[in-house]
Amino acid sequence: MTRNYNYDVLVVGGGPAGLSAAWSSAKKGLSVAVIERDEAIGQNVRTSGVTWIKEAKSFGIPSDYYNEISNYAFYSPNNYVLKKSEVPQAAVLDVRKTYQFLAYQAASEGVDIFLRTSVTDVIKNEKGKLSGVKATSLKEDLTFNSKLVIDASGFYSVVGKSLGIVLPWKRFGAGAEYEAYVDKIDSNTWYLMVGSQYSPAGYAWIFPLGKNKVRIGVGVGKPNSQVDASKLLNELLERKPKPLNDLGRIVPVEFHYGLIPNEGLRQSTIDDNLILVGDSAGQANPLVLEGIRYAIEFGRAAGRIGGEAVIQGDTSKESLKSYEETMKKAIGSKIAAAIKVQYRWLNLSDQEWDKEIEIMDELSTEEFLDFIKANFGTTDMLKLAIHHPKLALRQLFQIMKNSGNDKET
Repeated sequence: MTRNYNYDVLVVGGGPAGLSAAWSSAKKGLSVAVIERDEAIGQNVRTSGVTWIKEAKSFGIPSDYYNEISNYAFYSPNNYVLKKSEVPQAAVLDVRKTYQFLAYQAASEGVDIFLRTSVTDVIKNEKGKLSGVKATSLKEDLTFNSKLVIDASGFYSVVGKSLGIVLPWKRFGAGAEYEAYVDKIDSNTWYLMVGSQYSPAGYAWIFPLGKNKVRIGVGVGKPNSQVDASKLLNELLERKPKPLNDLGRIVPVEFHYGLIPNEGLRQSTIDDNLILVGDSAGQANPLVLEGIRYAIEFGRAAGRIGGEAVIQGDTSKESLKSYEETMKKAIGSKIAAAIKVQYRWLNLSDQEWDKEIEIMDELSTEEFLDFIKANFGTTDMLKLAIHHPKLALRQLFQIMKNSGNDKET
């Protein structure tokens, strides 16, 4: 026997994008449900939790949910740069607490959350348009009918793939990470590490969560390298190259693993009765494996615009296009430029990385952070060329400048 549910808006995925979309739709007085396959919101952490304080505050995330970062260290095999800011700008989130904060926020607006529930197929109406999903929970078959589906299922885009409107990602990053106790850590400083001793096609990181508590991880670009990120992480902890050797004892407490798309935004993030958001839509900055700020911002936009379409009685692709247009205008060229930078990074030799660090050392802290945040375009590159003339000759910045001229796709 199948249990049937009817909602105005159905959100697939209980991560930051899905919960934010559900919240903003429910605020319009609509009936909203979130389907989450895990046993708890935030049960499986698949992200390093890096974000930015300005955005965290704008989303209402409590300050005790993140560790503030004011110093930024970047290591290559034989070089390093340390940038300091007077005021902390970056943050390392307690991901589980943040996700559950968003869940309680959504629930307070009337959102229903179905845990341990996995989508098995999509439902189409008599016109062949999406009208809900089939799911299973505790061996029970469920049917969710809705006027709008928001696919926030992450890397695998389960609804979009079931409809045949999106293809699997061909280029992506695989990240493995330990949350761990360490004897010594400067809780105000994060560390990014590049070069073959850290990852053959990627980078490693140390992100402090507070006193004696860090996230140590490694990312591997696929298909550039076939190395297993989990195995590489264990080897890294055994070898302890600098700056890991300064941490003293490293005692893993929790393991995280995740995949992040590395192709830029989906060509299309909407269809009749459907919006894609978060990793499903490719909304991720690959430079420091962060996408939570995009997930929340555009999750809210998806829920708001999608909710308005439901209220108007028209959830066709045409009626949802303002979501895609607004989103691509805001971050399309930035992500495209970041992707091109990362593609180049994946092919650098250790010697080239040492020289790259010299380039970064000449940037101001604000310029460095704009770069890491993928907050650049033609205007930003022009300013850099004026302030640092020789940088304009370097391939890295030429790539970024050209990316700023790319048209949105």
